Amino acid sequence: MTPTIGRESPDQAEIRDLLAQADLRSAGRYPEDSRPGPGIAALLALEVRFLVARDAGRAVGCGGYAPGGDGTAELKRIFVIAGARGTGLGRALLQAIEADAIGHGIRLMRLETGIRSVEAIGLYRRFGYRETGPFGAYGPDPLSVFMEKTLLPPA
Repeated sequence: MTPTIGRESPDQAEIRDLLAQADLRSAGRYPEDSRPGPGIAALLALEVRFLVARDAGRAVGCGGYAPGGDGTAELKRIFVIAGARGTGLGRALLQAIEADAIGHGIRLMRLETGIRSVEAIGLYRRFGYRETGPFGAYGPDPLSVFMEKTLLPPA
């Protein structure tokens, strides 16, 4: 698999399908009140900078970040389809998102994920994210893990 990753609008049928797959996976792991993943309208309202990974033109992964206006941002809706997991696509997607964020002045990336999302938590830790407390509109949730990472421009 040699995917291409680029900025796209999340408001596309193919991306709605990816996010529906992500929501279905999340629904099997968490109760509704512990699944804060925003829909397309919220992604657009938050002005999320959204990236899509495509393999032979087919969307196989996505994710983005919502700039906070103060040099911070929050990772949003990172997802890789089942058939592309374990191929390094998650790493490539996260690298592309971080590079884009750095290029737009983001210096601190935050995220919220669920405690049962072991693969995602492992990926974030390998990328240097560390656990922190709730931020923004989030409150404490025993099913949530909050993480952050200082982003540094390339030397």
